[in-house]
Amino acid sequence: MDESDAADLMNLIRGDLGLARTDRRFPRKHTLVDIYSHTVNAQRPLVDVLERHFPWCREDIEGITQIFDRYVARKKEQNLLDYDDLLLFWCALCATPGLGNRIADQFDHILVDEYQDTNAIQAEILRGMRKNKNNLTVVGDDAQSIYSFRAATIRNILDFPEQFPGTTVITLEQNYRSIQPILAAANAVMAPARERYTKELWSARKSATRPMLVTCIDEAEQTELACRNILAHLEQGTPLRREAVLFRASHHSAVLEVELARRNIPFHKYGGLKFIEAAHIKDMLAFLRIVENPHDEISWFRILQLFEGIGPRTARRLMDELGVRRSAPAETAEASTPLTRLIFDPPPLSAPVRGAVDALRAALAFCRGYGDAPLSPHRADLATKEEPPVATQVERIRKFYDPLFERVYENATVRARDLDQLATIAARYRSRSRFITDLTLDPPQATSDLAQPPFLEEDFLILSTIHSAKGCEWDVVHILHAADGMIPSDMAVEDEAGIEEERRLFYVAMTRAKDMLYVYFPLRYYHRRFGLSDAHGYAQLTRFLVPSARALFADSGGQKMSGDGDSATSGTLQPFSRVRRLWGS
Repeated sequence: MDESDAADLMNLIRGDLGLARTDRRFPRKHTLVDIYSHTVNAQRPLVDVLERHFPWCREDIEGITQIFDRYVARKKEQNLLDYDDLLLFWCALCATPGLGNRIADQFDHILVDEYQDTNAIQAEILRGMRKNKNNLTVVGDDAQSIYSFRAATIRNILDFPEQFPGTTVITLEQNYRSIQPILAAANAVMAPARERYTKELWSARKSATRPMLVTCIDEAEQTELACRNILAHLEQGTPLRREAVLFRASHHSAVLEVELARRNIPFHKYGGLKFIEAAHIKDMLAFLRIVENPHDEISWFRILQLFEGIGPRTARRLMDELGVRRSAPAETAEASTPLTRLIFDPPPLSAPVRGAVDALRAALAFCRGYGDAPLSPHRADLATKEEPPVATQVERIRKFYDPLFERVYENATVRARDLDQLATIAARYRSRSRFITDLTLDPPQATSDLAQPPFLEEDFLILSTIHSAKGCEWDVVHILHAADGMIPSDMAVEDEAGIEEERRLFYVAMTRAKDMLYVYFPLRYYHRRFGLSDAHGYAQLTRFLVPSARALFADSGGQKMSGDGDSATSGTLQPFSRVRRLWGS
């Protein structure tokens, strides 16, 4: 199961337990998956995870515990694994007497990259893989450990020498990306870090150009100055695609996006759906999953609701009548599976639904190897069959699915390209099981739908959260909202560990820049952006720009007052300008 499959199963259980109520808010399915995954990967008690990362869910711990218990039981009953289970089962293999040693002995050397992004259970797996040999190398940067929200822990890399005695630490300090003034500022930001491997990044790329701290009146002026600087670099010969605007949270770019559109500056914002997460792709895979595993409750629930006249309640009733939600025995007779019951002895259905379900029965029967013969409960020797190739199964399911697809989804023409791609991928496989597994574990990254319209020109500006920008680089980088409460986020300042991770996040943003870095600091934030008053508060420069780091920046800001006090600063009216407006001058 991928993450959305897990969320769907959580939601089914949530409904079964009566927790989808309206008298008070209960965590939604994706939040439940996040809590579960964090608990498993961090190997920490649920109560601690809720307290530290999901405090708004603390009062629901009893209901969450019930859901998690049933979630684990359902997966076991239906022969399903989620992403977290892959780590748990691997860890169990390493800990199994005899077998664990055999697995570990198969590897002479192990190399782990990006070790600062690993979690507690991954470190346990690594220790299990190195029971008998010490030939282990990990590569990582403690200053770029920024994924604690995914249960990654900086302790893995900081404590590595203690966990693996005899470790040799080799510090790689030369940076081949950024000019020296940017690195000097980044080093100064990291210098006060509480725990770290001491290192001073340096570069052979010398320059007299210092990074720029741009002080703005408010968010409107921040947007104005960012656009001005972006276009200035474009005029100087830097393509838009070699510039990036980075921010702590996705909504921090909202005002900028509107202004970029107004100025006809094309941009691409990192995010959107992955191929495997698109609804129409999940529909197609659900059909194949049922053929492969007739007890896959999530897939049954999904495809039954594609039909007009079948809602969640009817879908649950049909699943119960087919025996979907009963445990799958280790060896199930072919004639007694939910799939064969649907094909050869379907439950009673209303006339409008019967025809569509009969078409589904025929499609599934074809994929299971029963051919196009009449669907009769008296069919001889159900165990004797030869399933068609995977690509042929996809083609047959799509023939059935296309009318539903065009009714259910908008942009059907655009989405159809993804179905064509799915058929192309299927042609490379002989095994349906391997096809489903590989597509779930390593899917294509993009889907045709729900992306921005394609630009006719190839050049466009990059907008990205800092987390999404890790590992990337651009000639010019603009960091927005360098104010306390934004960087660091006000959601992450409850303890020292959270603040230190926010420091590392700012460091990662700074070191994405090769030739020029702009850091924007709005002085004022409005609390009622669309209200009748200008209620606002004054911001404080991010605490990470300590005096030693601050001294390494050049200063810039809006245009200064001149003449009679008029200001060219966008969004700001000085006194004479304000009164002149009263009589339209």
